[in-house]
Amino acid sequence: RKAPGGNQLRAAVFSPDGRRIAVSFRDSTAVDVLDGEDLHLLYRPDVAGVDNGNILSVAWGAHGSLYAGGRWNVHDICKIRRWADGGRGGYRDLPVGGDTIMDIRPLPDGGVVVGSADPALTLIDAAGRTTRQRLAEIADMRNKLRGNFRVSSDGRKVYFGLAYGGQSPALFDLGRRQLTRNPETTAGLHAATESPDIRDWAGTTHPTLNGSPLALEAYEISRAVAIAPDRRSFLLGADWYLRRFDTRGRLMWKQPVPGVAWGVNLSGDGKLAVAAFGDGTIRWYRYSDGRLLLSLFPHKDGKRWIAWTPGGYYDASSGAEDLIGWHLNRGKDRAAAFYPVGKFRSRFYRPDIVARVLDAGSEAEAIRLADAARGRSTQRVDLARMVPPDLRVLAPSSGSSFSGGSVTIRYRASSPSGEPVTRVFALVDGRPVSRGRGVKIVRKATDANSLTVPLPAKDVTVALFAENRFATSDPVLLHLHYAGRAAGGGAKRETAAFVIKPKLYVLAVGISHYDDKRLKLGLPAKDAKDFSAAVLAQKGKLYRDVVVKTLIDGQATGDNILDGLDWLTRETTSKDVAMLFLAGHGVDDNTGDYYFLPSDVNTRRLRRTGIPFYEIKKTMESLAGKALFFVDSCHSGDVMGKRRGVADINAVVNELSSAETGAVVFAASTGNQYSLEDDRWGNGAFTKALVEGLRGKADFRHLGRITVNMLDLYISERVKELTGGRQTPTTTKPSTIPDFPVAVVR
Repeated sequence: RKAPGGNQLRAAVFSPDGRRIAVSFRDSTAVDVLDGEDLHLLYRPDVAGVDNGNILSVAWGAHGSLYAGGRWNVHDICKIRRWADGGRGGYRDLPVGGDTIMDIRPLPDGGVVVGSADPALTLIDAAGRTTRQRLAEIADMRNKLRGNFRVSSDGRKVYFGLAYGGQSPALFDLGRRQLTRNPETTAGLHAATESPDIRDWAGTTHPTLNGSPLALEAYEISRAVAIAPDRRSFLLGADWYLRRFDTRGRLMWKQPVPGVAWGVNLSGDGKLAVAAFGDGTIRWYRYSDGRLLLSLFPHKDGKRWIAWTPGGYYDASSGAEDLIGWHLNRGKDRAAAFYPVGKFRSRFYRPDIVARVLDAGSEAEAIRLADAARGRSTQRVDLARMVPPDLRVLAPSSGSSFSGGSVTIRYRASSPSGEPVTRVFALVDGRPVSRGRGVKIVRKATDANSLTVPLPAKDVTVALFAENRFATSDPVLLHLHYAGRAAGGGAKRETAAFVIKPKLYVLAVGISHYDDKRLKLGLPAKDAKDFSAAVLAQKGKLYRDVVVKTLIDGQATGDNILDGLDWLTRETTSKDVAMLFLAGHGVDDNTGDYYFLPSDVNTRRLRRTGIPFYEIKKTMESLAGKALFFVDSCHSGDVMGKRRGVADINAVVNELSSAETGAVVFAASTGNQYSLEDDRWGNGAFTKALVEGLRGKADFRHLGRITVNMLDLYISERVKELTGGRQTPTTTKPSTIPDFPVAVVR
């Protein structure tokens, strides 16, 4: 029997007692309630004022209410309508968000959870109040037509809106490894070429070429079109496929797509097809046969991005390695596992492959060229053998209380890859603790083990990790509350009135003058001096004492820097804060390993005379207290020769700020940018902003303190102002570390 409210049925949901069916439609704003046995119309809830869009979803509430929503919106805010008495009573309209409501599900407490197309999730309680909302983190790729989606002649630059259409414009430059919001110019970028011969291609199921229909799947909607530069073919983007047609409308190839193809374009040389999809990605295809070459996920914040090849080799901005990952099935009786790509950084982080794949025309050729440049072949890996251990905490549960000076954690670690679990360790408030008692090598999933972790007398977050020779697990977080001293002793609670101020230990290195005169720089030495002065001013304020070791120019030899790193590790206790500041040259060798260059470096003997990244990482991992790393080392240019270039600071930042390392990292630039300095500023742009922020300008709200997040915001805006957007500093903080103050203002 046909429901009377519309022609295209969207949803039919039984009432909890099975006696009624609520029905919604794609082509109507009506809601019908039918008899559950013979399907005759019982009644129609009041939809007065629902005068646009449609009603896609319906749901019965736990206490006799009926909910409905869809594309209907009021002033661009989508709402759901809730009727009393199963749709017979009065109604109330509840605001949800800005995109189509796709599904509504009842909750036992009388509320509902609402899924929107953003995608977004909204929890609404029985009183109609929004109690929690998880908003979308993907860019809105809808309406990427004409000037809203432009590419360069070689396809390596793409201009698009992070929001609907051309709103919140952004430019991704693969060559510079950079995502820029509000770019100053779109010169050299072109929109898709259209043709009057192709009609009805925007939002219909029946596009035509010269009046003849172009073959789509049943109910598939055409969304975008681009004519090839030689005008001998064209690209059509639709809901389910990308298609290339010739001038007679004959299909040359088609490729399934990950979401609606809201925008398509072609590079000026006709070699690449570029498309913007509903899943928030932009993807490049070889136009000759439609083979996928590269995918890009630009986060809606306009800062983070990650690009990857079909084989999983990736490049990423600072803080972006958790945006995509590997989905591995584990059999029909177990849930699939998801691993962020950063878990396999050592094998799959390959910006050299990503940079070459569009020009090479295939992933295999890009790998060959990258391997030739670095002098080392890429080894195939079995991902299933590289996955990290599984870790489960048996006791205590998060939210538990503890007394005394330690807690014993019972856990079970297993190895889905078969690789032995080599270490289980804990961080307390993001920092390492002295080795706990009871650490064992775990070989069987049935082995239950325990780890005793020393704790300070305050509320803490303990992060537990397990690792094998390839990867480290995600942390299991335990938020524990200090309940006071146990009977017979223990530590006194660190209340606000009795907390001892921490000491601050700082190693500041700045090198303007090198033994090799070709490496001379302008202001890094002054940057280190000015940073040291700024933190020394915090003595007696946030910190009870500030101890600074400053190494300038000739003092900053390789031996002295390594001694300084040892000093920083040795002096910093769990109650202290440590800062490492490096300004000077930083480079990658031909295999991609980062080195900071001391004043006595011999660039022909880099491995013997440079400061390798692993020494910096070892220091940051070993620091017992809070650890902050400030790095301004992207000055190098061509001084290292053709096979060595500017340091890949993104890799340094991502590795140091991983949860298991636990350092807060402030980097002067991102991608392939150079750090800028100007005598008029008196410092490099990054250090000028950093020093100004520490001296009080980062306290926007006049709270009398400056936290990591506040300093990050000030540095970002100030460097952009100083450099006209040519330099983009980045800050990353592990998920295990909450925001905390780094300076106070008096």
